[in-house]
Amino acid sequence: MGPVVESVSSSPVHAFSKDVLPGIRLLAGLGVEGDAHMGATVKHRSRVAVDPTRPNLRQVHLIHAELLEELAAAGFAVAPGQLGENVTTRGLDLLALSTGTVLRFGGRARVEVTGLRNPCLQIDGFAGGLLKRLVHRDGDGGIVRRAGVMGVVLEGGPVEAGMPVEVSAPAGEHSPLVPV
Repeated sequence: MGPVVESVSSSPVHAFSKDVLPGIRLLAGLGVEGDAHMGATVKHRSRVAVDPTRPNLRQVHLIHAELLEELAAAGFAVAPGQLGENVTTRGLDLLALSTGTVLRFGGRARVEVTGLRNPCLQIDGFAGGLLKRLVHRDGDGGIVRRAGVMGVVLEGGPVEAGMPVEVSAPAGEHSPLVPV
């Protein structure tokens, strides 16, 4: 069995966590229908304060379920949607994808991966010490971010739990994800 959608979430308000739903609808060039982060330009409050005209490279937030399981093993009870993600996947190492990878959900909706989520201090407000599990330094001193990936919607359509996820890597060399 290949990668699948485990859960989908959305929230119409700027809240840390999102509600798990039976399904969401992606809108091309905008994001998740009805979500507070939907739009062609930035919607994250700190980014709007800097420049509200910048393109929204964070229309869809994805996290792999295996990360939530790893956090649970370390004593953190984190369910799908609670870290603010719209799509929780299973069987896909999102953090290892190349910038520009296209994910197709259920054979229709398509999302292009734009980069890494840069987690903020609000994560420790959710669960003390969780931020250190999601951001740390590797052996060479580089920052490792593990709070999921962000993407833009290329083609709209429904996304529901159980849908297969097809992965199309971009042509050329692997381009590691950086924060967006």
